[in-house]
Amino acid sequence: MKTLLASSQENRGVPIQEWDLEIKPRDKLFNLHFREVWNYRDLLWLLVRRDFVAFYKQTIFGPLWFFIQPIFTTFLFTVVFNRMGGFSTDGIPAPLFYMCGTIAWNYYAECLTKTSTVFKDNAYIFGKVYFPRLIMPLSIIFSNLVRFGVQFLLFLILLGYYMIQQGNYYFNEYVLLFPVILILMALQGLGLGLIITAMTTKYRDLTFVVTFGIQLLMFASPVIYSLSTIPEKYSVFVELNPLSGLIETYRFGFTGGGDFYQGAFIYSIIASLVIFISGIVVFNKVEKNFVDTI
Repeated sequence: MKTLLASSQENRGVPIQEWDLEIKPRDKLFNLHFREVWNYRDLLWLLVRRDFVAFYKQTIFGPLWFFIQPIFTTFLFTVVFNRMGGFSTDGIPAPLFYMCGTIAWNYYAECLTKTSTVFKDNAYIFGKVYFPRLIMPLSIIFSNLVRFGVQFLLFLILLGYYMIQQGNYYFNEYVLLFPVILILMALQGLGLGLIITAMTTKYRDLTFVVTFGIQLLMFASPVIYSLSTIPEKYSVFVELNPLSGLIETYRFGFTGGGDFYQGAFIYSIIASLVIFISGIVVFNKVEKNFVDTI
């Protein structure tokens, strides 16, 4: 048809129209059109900047909330779980132990929670303007990464304080796995969020499940305790959580507390990749016609 149309236009002396953008249907579930996402990178950074600026806009303390949240959470966990509950921190000062776990958990939880409502929150935009839908969840991942970076600086300052004061906390070689851990946490949160947001186009109940489920998941992750302190008969259940190997390795690399659980870490890598690929497949399948159902 395109050739016949072009020939007809040439015969009539009409100049052939060349389109700047040609939208094609997705023919393969694994075809992510990364080139198209790259072409829209300006939109991606615009959305990241919008999320970063708008989150604390019109608040009294503004960007200070980046620090207030982890500081108060760390203080509360220290008092409740360490002082009152007697939870062990593997010889690590309680504030350092809890802040290490808290900022990692916050990053994962924010990625999962916000990507799980992408279709519902942006239905009015998706129905009017075309752009690669994957831009929206990716902007959430990157904006949360910026927030994590700010809070991570706070953790490094606290770590430096205890290094100078007590002199027995040093990085070990597992700290080199930190970039890998961060990427795996992002992939895991993104993949799971994409699966949930695809399912919420038909089953809105999942929105409520995520709200309280994410709180329960924190207690099933080694955020307020270490794997080494769990009775053996329960530790296998915690290790089934794909976050456990990542958080334990991250904490062990920076503070030396706990241990490196090779089996749990390998399991976390495999589980994160499986969840991410599954999320992309489901997202690609649903994005074609979700506007008709949401």
